[in-house]
Amino acid sequence: MQPLSILGTGADDLADRLVDRLAERTDDGVVQVDAAADTNDDGAVDALTARSRADTAVRLDEDGTWTAAGTDADLTALLDRFAPTHDYLIVTGRTRLRVPTVLVDDDRTPEDVAGTVVHELEDPAAVDIDDLINVIDAAEPWITLEELIARVKEGEGADRSGAIATFTGRVRARDAPEDDRTTHLAFERYEGVAADRMDAIATELEAREGVFDVRMHHRTGVIPDGEDIVFVVVLAGHRDEAFRTVKDGIDRLKEWVPIFKKETTEREEFWVHER
Repeated sequence: MQPLSILGTGADDLADRLVDRLAERTDDGVVQVDAAADTNDDGAVDALTARSRADTAVRLDEDGTWTAAGTDADLTALLDRFAPTHDYLIVTGRTRLRVPTVLVDDDRTPEDVAGTVVHELEDPAAVDIDDLINVIDAAEPWITLEELIARVKEGEGADRSGAIATFTGRVRARDAPEDDRTTHLAFERYEGVAADRMDAIATELEAREGVFDVRMHHRTGVIPDGEDIVFVVVLAGHRDEAFRTVKDGIDRLKEWVPIFKKETTEREEFWVHER
């Protein structure tokens, strides 16, 4: 799924125009989220639903509850929930650390925004929506472990498979109880090279006897403690080759793929490879 946050004057109008066009282009669904901080407007969801052509319209309140689709979830949970079944999620009113962001006639600079700013606009009415969609499609997608599992289940060899093994790497707050707390990690990758090397690793592992499909995804940008970083999924005939291959997959990814990690603790910030 391709998520986008739109912030600034006219964000709602631009989001409505964008969702209209996306609804025409995709059969797999668009989610529109109103994450404005006003939690007292009982008609907000009805108003959003009435004007939106999205398949799912959600109001996300400041306290983390979301109306019209459930309760007790934050934006990350919304992304995880809808990513396997929807192509796009457009959110206004709030940004997110790893979600690409568009600033519309806004005094903030890219340094003021948690998400990666992919576009800055002065006049939302003059925006070419198709050009904006190209910007969205070029940004990093939001991929979940569940989505990767669903893909391997539909792949070649699934009818001969008796095992799916997975690995999830996440941001560890501290190694030992006395350590400074790690607040977040920031990942940058060598564009093109990183993806090619992950594909090469997957292809090599899939050549093993009894291994039918290998999927990998490493998130980039700023990831807070406790959240997921990297996934490896292996579809195999039996558990032994599945376990062995998923371990080899993450080991080779960490050794061969040029992804660089900056760690921020409560007291310092540093590039891990320089330590």
